[in-house]
Amino acid sequence: MKIASWNVNSIKVRLPHLLAWLKAAKPDVVCLQETKTVEDNFPFLEIEAAGYTAAVAGQKTYNGVAILSAHPMTVTEKRLPGNKADEQARYVEAEIEGVRVASVYLPNGNPVGTEKFDYKLGWMERLKRHAEGLLKTETPFVLAGDFNVIPSKADVHDPEGWEKDALYDPRTRAKFRALLYLGLTDAFRTLHPQTMAFTYWDYQGGAWQRDLGLRIDHLLLSPQATDRLTACEIDKAPRKLEKPSDHTPVWCELGPEPTGQMSA
Repeated sequence: MKIASWNVNSIKVRLPHLLAWLKAAKPDVVCLQETKTVEDNFPFLEIEAAGYTAAVAGQKTYNGVAILSAHPMTVTEKRLPGNKADEQARYVEAEIEGVRVASVYLPNGNPVGTEKFDYKLGWMERLKRHAEGLLKTETPFVLAGDFNVIPSKADVHDPEGWEKDALYDPRTRAKFRALLYLGLTDAFRTLHPQTMAFTYWDYQGGAWQRDLGLRIDHLLLSPQATDRLTACEIDKAPRKLEKPSDHTPVWCELGPEPTGQMSA
């Protein structure tokens, strides 16, 4: 199963790029972030024509997440549990072919020292609690999305320049490590331990042309999913297109479910 994540930065603007990429990359599942539309305006017909069904948590102008699947899926969550008053569309979760998949759009949190940063840290704590619950089910799962977290200096072109940013703040990185310490695996870093590679480049300052990027889009796998991990790559091709998203897709591949060990 090939599972991808892509912050498209407006499904309406980037729909032609998305449809072309679906045809070329042929993922089984795609988690989208920043769709920036309500569910009623989501392009279901175009997505279905491409061979996918969609689970959507939408919001006008801001945020918005979706899961596209080439297989039947059952939606399990359309909001991150833990705060019924939070109406921001940042989380949707579904079960597909025995794997639980979530599309995650974690808050940016800037500027540090404001309510936005407090909201980010609180959201990350809720995600940790939810992940703890998922782990107890022993179902393989993948948390896929734009985490707005730079995990380490290997994931940013200029670590010193980002020290005061919410994406690289020590408290943000500590919350991210707390997720990993539950037993989750950063798929890309596990398979590419020494590689400096990015998933986001700002539109300004020639960031793309100069490769001044960040790795903030992640695939976090449960132990059961990690056992099936065979590949994880960043696809930079969509970022080269005219009027691209400032993010590019990252994907992982899960092999067949282990059949168990043979007895001696």
